Amino acid sequence: MILEPRVVRDAESAARFAEGFGDKPVAIHGGHGIFTTGQSVDEAAWWFVLMNRCCEAQLMAEACGKPSTWATEDARWLASVLGSPQFGWLSFQTLWDDVILSNPDLVE
Repeated sequence: MILEPRVVRDAESAARFAEGFGDKPVAIHGGHGIFTTGQSVDEAAWWFVLMNRCCEAQLMAEACGKPSTWATEDARWLASVLGSPQFGWLSFQTLWDDVILSNPDLVE
């Protein structure tokens, strides 16, 4: 979901954002960027990393011309398979393992 750009200065504006976010794992708030959530911090972190990568891929595709799109039923199937909390959590585990291997000082 993409929300209108505006500055959030009060609890009411924050509540409107949270209501608009709803039960979705990802939202883009104009002027603020990507927000993610999940059943665990690991899952939310994965959705953030993945959304950032998707945004980069979208910008590169649009720089090359008009990108192709998935058929709606294919996109929904992919989301049902790759969009579960378990998939998000598990995907982060391999990323975290790579981070720790390349930066062992993080856990000291």
